[in-house]
Amino acid sequence: MYLQKLLLVGFKNYLQAEFNFSARINCFVGNNGTGKTNLLDSIHYLSFCKSFFSSLDTQNIRHGDDLFAIHGTFLRGDDTTDLVQCIQKKQQRKRFLLNLTEYDRLADHIGNFPLVMISPYDRDLINDGSELRRKYIDSVISQFDKFYLDDLIQYNKALFQRNALLKSFSEQQYYDQTMIEIWDEQMIKLGEKIFAKRQEFLERFIPLFQEYFRFLSSGSETVGIRYISQLAGTTFRDLFSGALGRDRAAQYCTVGIHKDDLEFLLDDYPVKKFGSQGQQKSFVIAIKLAQFEYTRKVKGFKPILLLDDIFDKLDDLRVSQLIKLVSENSFGQVFITDTSHERIKAVFESMEIEHSIFNLPLPAEA
Repeated sequence: MYLQKLLLVGFKNYLQAEFNFSARINCFVGNNGTGKTNLLDSIHYLSFCKSFFSSLDTQNIRHGDDLFAIHGTFLRGDDTTDLVQCIQKKQQRKRFLLNLTEYDRLADHIGNFPLVMISPYDRDLINDGSELRRKYIDSVISQFDKFYLDDLIQYNKALFQRNALLKSFSEQQYYDQTMIEIWDEQMIKLGEKIFAKRQEFLERFIPLFQEYFRFLSSGSETVGIRYISQLAGTTFRDLFSGALGRDRAAQYCTVGIHKDDLEFLLDDYPVKKFGSQGQQKSFVIAIKLAQFEYTRKVKGFKPILLLDDIFDKLDDLRVSQLIKLVSENSFGQVFITDTSHERIKAVFESMEIEHSIFNLPLPAEA
């Protein structure tokens, strides 16, 4: 599967632009601010129904326009094509269509066109709070397990209702244990399923991650990921029982799988504190490459890989290792951004691999 054509209308800095892509390597080259990363983000939309960078869709409408539209044509291995469309008008809900049929739920699209994006912002996985790491692991699992995504959606709805109830009880100086237990039962049933699937995923994912990190670093460092969960060694029911007093005082649920976290380790020390910028970037690149490999194995075909500004803060050895890796047959379609045409040209001159280079800004926009 690969993205054959892309048409943008009113998306970020693009008035209108159309691209025909190589099935292998595609490079967007230009100065900062020319729209390289915006192109990657439009491709991300076609897979995840949302921006990689912005939580508010209307912010991606070109200044002065009333809407944006992203149209992508995918070619599958059996030579069938799929048209994916995302249309966002101001003050209207987002529309997402597959072969001209609109989805009732955006969640039904997730996983149909798997994609992995490697971005400078990935270092936030290391440096930001636990919520971002939970969202990351949830997004990976959701690409191949729609039941997990449904369970997660229902869990978060139950969590919202339980928190609202705790706040209401505090304000009204009234408490009803039976009403709390209704949401407890839902969260226990869903939470233990989510916890088990996260455990199962990480057991298979971590060895892949370690293998890719060894490749990028030539085996000079060891890494690990530790799954931290309040459910480890106990049950959700016991957690709720022991935390009820704290929950009532705090007016929100203080325990559960919504508190899970991942600890990233370099030579058994937190990479957040002891890793250099280059080591941290290698760390998150290895995570994303492991995500690619895991998804490929589960889905049975190669996801699209987006590499945004990969040359920043990586030494020549790691860049060479990475480019060598993604040029192999185990990877499918790859999109790369860079500011240097000469560097991109030099990288691919020594490799006999199909590739296309797109210089930005486009002539009509210059």
